[in-house]
Amino acid sequence: MSLDWGGAAAAVIHHPLFGIGITLGAYQLVLAAYEKTRWIFLQPVLVSMLVVIGVLLSCGLTYSEYRKSTEIMNILLGPATVALAVPLYLNLRRIRQLFWPTFTTLVIGGVFATGACLLLGWWFGAEHMILMTMAPKSVTSPIAMLVAEQIGGVAALAAVFVLITGVIGAIFGPALLSRCGVHSPEARGMALGVTAHAVGTSVALQESEECGAFAALAMSLMGVATAVFLPLAVSLVA
Repeated sequence: MSLDWGGAAAAVIHHPLFGIGITLGAYQLVLAAYEKTRWIFLQPVLVSMLVVIGVLLSCGLTYSEYRKSTEIMNILLGPATVALAVPLYLNLRRIRQLFWPTFTTLVIGGVFATGACLLLGWWFGAEHMILMTMAPKSVTSPIAMLVAEQIGGVAALAAVFVLITGVIGAIFGPALLSRCGVHSPEARGMALGVTAHAVGTSVALQESEECGAFAALAMSLMGVATAVFLPLAVSLVA
């Protein structure tokens, strides 16, 4: 009986859908706990990631096997990103009305987010390679990894900085904006999208559709601006 039970457990663990199951299950479980408690440190992306890591370690499942079983989720990331165009379209009139404030916020916020990061890194004595890895921290991982590699950073480490930036922004961003008296959904969405990219956009979508639309807009424009202008600025300085 124990051998049969062990074999059944091994079959479940190594099933192609096991990775998808624990990923979705962990996220939904943590999300339900967060919505019930509203405890800021119960951030769904961060805590669900820790839960998945714990399950993989306890089951003896390698990362390569887990990644192979969740390939379909990576494929679906593209359509999920494109789906952010829906709230943008629904709030297109409002976006047109606030074109210049949006443009100004993007320029000032983008320059400050990148410049402050580089300044703090230089102040604490970070090497050039680390500075170039940290520079694109406020955009999504695919863009950040490509830009970091292009300007002399480390792509894998850039993804780590992106994750840390997004999680910290999602945890402290909404409360900090409220404390500073920022209640406009447009302003909150721009702030979360510029600084905390996709993770911040997910938090903005939980607040309201309008907030999520401006966060998606800010995230998209910040990614394009970083991919185009950051390598150009580094080449001019160098």
